[in-house]
Amino acid sequence: MVREPGVDPALAAEAAGRPKRKAPAKKKAARVKLPALETWEVSLVKAMVATERYSDQDILAYFTRPTRTVNHRVISEIRNKKRSPEVPAADQDTLDQFFAIWPDVNPDTGLSVRGDELLIKAREAMIAAVHVFNSAGLTFRAELFIVSSIIAWTYLLHSWFKRQGISYKYSNKKTKGGGDAYWDLSACLAEPKCPISPGAKTNLEFLIQLRNEIEHQSTSRIDDAVGAKLQSCCLNFNEELKKHFGNQYGLEKRLPIALQFVSFGDDQREILKKARSLPAHVSTFIDAFDHGLTKEQLDDPAYCMKVAFVPVSSNKPGTADVAVEFVKPGSEGAKQVERVLLKEVQKTRYTAAAVIKKVQGAGWPLFTDQAHRDLWKKVKAKDPAKGFGCKGDYKGSWVWLDTWVGYVLDHCKAYSHLYRPAPKGAGGA
Repeated sequence: MVREPGVDPALAAEAAGRPKRKAPAKKKAARVKLPALETWEVSLVKAMVATERYSDQDILAYFTRPTRTVNHRVISEIRNKKRSPEVPAADQDTLDQFFAIWPDVNPDTGLSVRGDELLIKAREAMIAAVHVFNSAGLTFRAELFIVSSIIAWTYLLHSWFKRQGISYKYSNKKTKGGGDAYWDLSACLAEPKCPISPGAKTNLEFLIQLRNEIEHQSTSRIDDAVGAKLQSCCLNFNEELKKHFGNQYGLEKRLPIALQFVSFGDDQREILKKARSLPAHVSTFIDAFDHGLTKEQLDDPAYCMKVAFVPVSSNKPGTADVAVEFVKPGSEGAKQVERVLLKEVQKTRYTAAAVIKKVQGAGWPLFTDQAHRDLWKKVKAKDPAKGFGCKGDYKGSWVWLDTWVGYVLDHCKAYSHLYRPAPKGAGGA
C-alpha cells in the first residue's frame, strides 16, 4: 500500500476499520536499591529519638554519606516504631561515643570507617599487594601479591553485594567460634548477579587455582611467569572499583606507573630464562589452565595484560622525553608491537629427540629414547590438559614444551642413579 503524504497512519487505520496499534510501553529505568540502615545504626537512631533533641532531618544528616543516601521516610518510620521494632535503642554511653568520633571518616577517601569498612579494606589490601610486589629484595613477591589481591577482590565483592541487598553468608556454615561464615572469592564469582566482567573472572579463577597450587608447596620465583596476569588483576580491580563505587575511589593516584631501571640484552634474557626454573607442578598448572581457554579468552587483556615498552624518538624537543606510547588496536603500530610480542613469547617446541638431547646435555647421559617413552606413558604426559605438549604443525605430530623438559630434568634428579654412570671403583673391592 502506498502511503499518501501527510496522512496520519493511526487515523488511516481507524478509517479502514482496523484497531489502532498501541505504542510499546517504555521500560522504566531500574532503580538502584539503596541499602537500609544497619542494625547498629537503627539502635543509634532510636537513642537519638529518645533524647527528644533531634528532628528527623538532624538525625538524617548523621547517617547520610557519599556511598549511601538514606530516605527521610526511614527515620520517620523508626521514630513511629513501624521499622525494626525488635532492635533496642543504644545506651547513652554508646551514643556519646558515636558523637565523640563523628564524623569517623577515612582521610584518603572520605569513606565512613565503620559503614564503608569493606570498601576501605578492599582498597588497602590491593594497595598493600602492589607495594609488596614492588618492594626491592623480596623473592616471594608474586605469592604475597596473589594472597593479598584475592582478599582485596573478596572484600570488594562483599561490599557490592551488601549495597545490593544480596546476602553473602553461607547458609549452612559457621566459623569455629560460631560466627557467620562469609563467601570466599570462588563463591562470590559463582553468584549469578556478580558484576565482574568475564575476562576479569577468568583472571581471578587462574589466581585462585594458582594460590591453591602454591599454598601447600614451596615454589621458586614465579614472578616472570605470572607477571602479566598480575598486571591484569590490578587494572581489573581498579576498573571495577571505579565502575561500581565511583571514579573518586580509583587507585591510580596512589599507585602510578612504575619505572623500570634496567634494560635487558639478549644475553641477560637468556640468563633470566635459565634462572627462572619454575617448579614442575606450577608450570604444569599454568600451561594446563591456558590450554583450556579459547583464543578469545587468551587474548582478552582482562585475563593477561601484554605490554611492550619501546623506545620512542621524536623530532620535537617537547616530546623527546616520552617513554611510553599507546597505540590503537589494529593500527600499523599495533601490528608491529604484536609481531615483537609474538616473536618474544612463542613457546619453544621440542621433538622427542630434542628433549633427549637436552636432558643428556644437562648431565644425564643414560636417559635414552626408551626411558623417555616409558616416562611419558607412565605419567600420561600426552594428555593435553597436563600442558606438557601439543600437536605440532607437521601432520599433527606431537611436540613437547619447556614444562615437559623441566619435568624430565626433575625426574632425572630424583632418580639420578638410573641416568648417570656409576663412579669408577664403585661397588667395592
